[in-house]
Amino acid sequence: MLSLLILLFSFPPIVLSANFFTILPLPSTTVGPEAFVFDSSGAGPYTGVSDGRILKYQGPNVGFVDFAYTSPKRSKALCDGTNNIVLGPKCGRPLGLGFNNATNELYIADAYFGLLVVGKNGGLATQLATSADGVPFRFPDGLDVDPVTGDVYFTDASAVFSISQIFLAVSIGDSTGRLLKYDPRTKQVKVLLKGLQGPAGVAVSADGGFLLVTEFIGERIRKYWIKGPKANTSEILVSLRGRPDNIKRTAAGDFWAAVNLQNTTIVTLPAGIRLNANGNITNIVMLSAQYKTTLISEVQEFSGSLYIGSMFTNFVGVLAS
Repeated sequence: MLSLLILLFSFPPIVLSANFFTILPLPSTTVGPEAFVFDSSGAGPYTGVSDGRILKYQGPNVGFVDFAYTSPKRSKALCDGTNNIVLGPKCGRPLGLGFNNATNELYIADAYFGLLVVGKNGGLATQLATSADGVPFRFPDGLDVDPVTGDVYFTDASAVFSISQIFLAVSIGDSTGRLLKYDPRTKQVKVLLKGLQGPAGVAVSADGGFLLVTEFIGERIRKYWIKGPKANTSEILVSLRGRPDNIKRTAAGDFWAAVNLQNTTIVTLPAGIRLNANGNITNIVMLSAQYKTTLISEVQEFSGSLYIGSMFTNFVGVLAS
């Protein structure tokens, strides 16, 4: 296990100038681009926002447009542009996103409506699951699709606390989260791991041999073996001095994790951490110049740029190389 505090002194972080930083504005009064996904043609990013919509970016002249939504109860008049968490059960809150490129289906983890899927034309998503082993989902969060099998891996951040109670879950060190697998052939959900501390993001390796799952409360990244002699077992890959949120695989096969480093008990330093399958951290991109102390939720590399997500901003940040 590696301590990020040690790494910050032994490995010089890459601090990109604000000159490389641009923003993709969200529609008026909309916030919370939690996670991103690009489709098989490279279009996007798609992102879920706090008012329950999944938006698709269509270039600087158009910006973000409506693509999909998760709640059958949703009303555009009531929900569009709202950030009122009380309306979540009616409007929805899509968090984790993942495309099955073979079928052009977009899988969605929604904090209120569970696991869903929508086709290439968008619209109302179809609900696939709301529980596993008889235990209802309380906080579906991160999601990824196995590029080999099409299996869907996702997290339920807590079996007790909902998204509106996240700070309470953190304060008491909740450890009731689960790592889950949905098989689109059998339409069954299987519990792979229990007792996780705030499992947030999940990313499957390029060959489908293992996945990485972050524990936001536990301040660590865990490796779960899907295939091979260690199949169905897990180990702590990296321990961090900060809270990791989403994690995404790169085209090269390694991973970017969004980590909110803890400088003091009250000061957060948002950063992107690049690591390989062995847990070796190869890049650290400090984002304090762009995000101050705002919590970030995702760092995703696509076509040479880093796309930065946060539940608290009204834009998608882009760091160009």
